[in-house]
Amino acid sequence: MRTKETYLVWINIIPHMAKSSRHTIGTRIENKFLNLLELTYIAYFSSKDDKIKNIDRCIFALDILKFLVTVTWEGKLIAVSQCQTIAERLEGLGRMFGGWKKSLENPEKKNRDLDDRGKK
Repeated sequence: MRTKETYLVWINIIPHMAKSSRHTIGTRIENKFLNLLELTYIAYFSSKDDKIKNIDRCIFALDILKFLVTVTWEGKLIAVSQCQTIAERLEGLGRMFGGWKKSLENPEKKNRDLDDRGKK
């Protein structure tokens, strides 16, 4: 699961933050990651009717997480390389959630694309 892998990257960054930052914004980001893990799990196992709503919650939580990571970088609380690593993974999560939502909103389009390839 990409969400879990991204969280594991974050928990390896936290020990390198200053103690005061680690226990404030670092903990806040860690809690947001745990929330996102939970929301992802809920979305995955929710009924078809609730899935899009739960994916939207994942996307919203991810946006907050991106913002908080940006704040840590702007405040020079994490190194540029650490920020780049986590930002790339967060962007990948965004693409994953967006694609998941799109496939649920337009399920017939997915099948049509496969059918069109076979006709060419």
